[in-house]
Amino acid sequence: PMGSERTEMRKRQMSTTQDTPGAAQAQLSTGNRGSNACCFCWCCCCSCSCLTVRNQEEERARTTSHELQAEGIPNCEESPAPTLEEVNAWAQSFDKLMLTPAGRNAFREFLRTEFSEENMLFWMACEELKQESNKSVIEEKARLIYEDYISILSPKEVSLDSRVREVINRNMLEPSQHTFDDAQLQIYTLMHRDSYPRFMNSAIYKDLLRSLSEKPIEA
Repeated sequence: PMGSERTEMRKRQMSTTQDTPGAAQAQLSTGNRGSNACCFCWCCCCSCSCLTVRNQEEERARTTSHELQAEGIPNCEESPAPTLEEVNAWAQSFDKLMLTPAGRNAFREFLRTEFSEENMLFWMACEELKQESNKSVIEEKARLIYEDYISILSPKEVSLDSRVREVINRNMLEPSQHTFDDAQLQIYTLMHRDSYPRFMNSAIYKDLLRSLSEKPIEA
């Protein structure tokens, strides 16, 4: 009897030993399948999360440029509503458009739709710099203008040729009210030749002109 019990116990141990690797292998296989499904199958929850993150990143990429340009920037200059005479004058020359705050606001609204608002912002910052007389304020504002619009690391970098950039870099050794004069003129010319003709044909300008033309009739 004792021998038979030992034999039975030995059989049970051998059976358990044989079953254990199989069970472990099955668990490992199941784990691998779960891992593979999670990483490679788009139907699983992990991949869905990855896709969601990727879609969010793509959406951010489409809007980042515009958001960075508008961040912390006032929507417009303070100005009275333009008259029909003023709006008609904008069509006569770019200079007349840029002379009035209302004209700059309308043009800036158009530039924002083309993701080139930084050109107007840079031009305005240069105009503001020219009004300063305090040396420390001039140096601080010049540094900010450089970081915001000249640095290649800035999302609001304006398009300037290498000659003008060299002039700026020399001027930044001793900043003054006129550190960015050459660059400001180049951006002004760019807006005049490139953006201004499109603005005159834009819905923004035409709708404003139409609304002012119809005002006396409505009254």
